[in-house]
Amino acid sequence: MNETQIPDVTVVVGAYEAMPYLVRCLESVEAQTLGANRIEIVAVDDGSTDGTGEYLEQFAARSQVPTRVIRQKNSGGPSGPRNVGLGMARGRYVFFLDADDYFGDEALERMVAMGDRAGTDVVLGKVVGVNRGAPKSMWRATKERVDVYNSKVIYTLSAQKLFRRELLERLSLRFDENLKTGEDALFTMEAYLRGAGISVISDYVCYYLVGRDDGKHVTKSGTYEWRFDSMRAMMALIHRIEPAGPKRDFLMIRPFTVGMLQQFGPVVLKDSEDVRRHKMELAAPLMEEYWNDGVARLIKVGERLRLACVAQGRMDLLIDVLRYLRAKTVPDVVSSRKGDKLYLAYPHFRDRSAGLADSDYEVTVPDWRDGKRIERPEAAARRASLSRRVARRMRRDVRRWKSRLNAG
Repeated sequence: MNETQIPDVTVVVGAYEAMPYLVRCLESVEAQTLGANRIEIVAVDDGSTDGTGEYLEQFAARSQVPTRVIRQKNSGGPSGPRNVGLGMARGRYVFFLDADDYFGDEALERMVAMGDRAGTDVVLGKVVGVNRGAPKSMWRATKERVDVYNSKVIYTLSAQKLFRRELLERLSLRFDENLKTGEDALFTMEAYLRGAGISVISDYVCYYLVGRDDGKHVTKSGTYEWRFDSMRAMMALIHRIEPAGPKRDFLMIRPFTVGMLQQFGPVVLKDSEDVRRHKMELAAPLMEEYWNDGVARLIKVGERLRLACVAQGRMDLLIDVLRYLRAKTVPDVVSSRKGDKLYLAYPHFRDRSAGLADSDYEVTVPDWRDGKRIERPEAAARRASLSRRVARRMRRDVRRWKSRLNAG
């Protein structure tokens, strides 16, 4: 690739103490069917002491893939190296490749083709885990164009995606270097919400997410204070971009269920009193500002109830609920007097001294009790009506088929 040729993809590799995983990572870039002349690598050694920087320089000297290497003092996290790499990127698209991970051979070719064909700003290639878990719900079908409301992409907010660089530059979008964790989720969510659509490739494994044998993968570290910082930033971002209403409520499900609930789950039963009190203090302003009935009604009862306890600052009630859940006790289903509402009678249901509302226990989205699906009465009625219509149609079709058969 000559100096004036614009590559299709800039692969940004932030590397810290990445040996020997870095070897396979870079080999996977060289193996891309897209071709070396359509790719460039910007690799940032973030103060490694294990030979990572030296290996990057050796690779750059011999590889057919144009590679620029930056060596800097340790920044303390992935955001700094990614921002440095993004600032030097020349490609139409940018992909943030972690030095522990590697591509499928056709990954970039397929993702670039998809982005060009669909005109989308973010392309998700199927991810599988190697020696670790990986998100699964969003890979059910290949889709040229989805958004956060009609797909499961909101549940994969890692940075390992193909981003159209024009979008990133237009938004001046960079990773927040003040966050110790969750910076990639913030970056990706903004790209999702402000970009021109999202594509999903599910019929080919584009990315292999590697669990290091030494256990040093960044997502395994961090403190609960960092998690609250991340939640605070995500909630503020959603409120800044999305106007009040059902769409915002839907988006807020993620920071409450993949965030707040983790801090007030079974781990609370092991936390010290000081940690419990501190978590409640950190949660209080977030619950006051962002928790509302619109969000609550989109969450299953067992999870909503825990968040309702947090919103009231009632650690005692929360502990009762967590112990109940740990014992795998099955709550009774209680109907309203009119029969138009169903409730799951978890601890403190209709206990006036607890201060919890009936709405905290109401079934508002499909839930499960003892392996059986529970729905709101009107939803169950619609499903039953649909089943009856389908059955009638099938019986009618069978009668017509028999009539034609007899006529023949």
